[in-house]
Amino acid sequence: MVMMWDLHDTSQPRQQLCGHSMVVTGLAVSPDSSQLCTGSRDNTLLLWDVVTGQTVERASVSRNVVTHLCWVPREPYILQTSEDKTLRLWDSRGLQVAHMFPAKQHIQTYCEVSMDGHKCISCSNGFGGEGCEATLWDLRQTRNRICEYRGHFQTVSSCVFLPRALALMPLIATSSHDCKVKIWNQDTGACLFTLSLDGSGPLTSLAVGDATSLLCASFNRGIHLLRVDHSRGLELQEVAAF
Repeated sequence: MVMMWDLHDTSQPRQQLCGHSMVVTGLAVSPDSSQLCTGSRDNTLLLWDVVTGQTVERASVSRNVVTHLCWVPREPYILQTSEDKTLRLWDSRGLQVAHMFPAKQHIQTYCEVSMDGHKCISCSNGFGGEGCEATLWDLRQTRNRICEYRGHFQTVSSCVFLPRALALMPLIATSSHDCKVKIWNQDTGACLFTLSLDGSGPLTSLAVGDATSLLCASFNRGIHLLRVDHSRGLELQEVAAF
């Protein structure tokens, strides 16, 4: 079930969207906020009308256990990762697969699209350094793999593009079940900084807060507020936990 809430009235959900037969594992809102796409372990994607709460489209692909969804900025396309080790690009106009990227060797756990819509990243599960990488893809032209980011030792749970205001070079950040957040040079794949959140347990998600901060969720310690510091080069520091 998906519940929609009014931020200023949390007494009860504004809408309850029922349509999946198993746990909902992905959710993405269209750029104009008129539609919502959800994905589930039932191998199904549903497209909803936000105003009416009604299902607009339904699509199902065998063994496509959805792990994450991300809507491409200013486009009618939805990016989706799956336990079948693939990254799919869906056209919301009819909810059809527009492109399927080359399959990876491990389950794809998360995906994100750059603000200009030209590139996307996905990340892999794994253990002992096998798998455990993030991958940068060309989303607009060749749709080929551009770069890989290796250095985590357990499942990479999340990957995000960082704001260009943070550095002269384009950066991405990853979080992993190995309790580490890493910052990478997007173009070269070089790891620029590693922050170890000891005692946090597996890190489960990562999100950009503002121009200088990240939010990272963990199993044991809730949400960590991380700040990018340039006083001694590029560093990442934990400033609070909730």
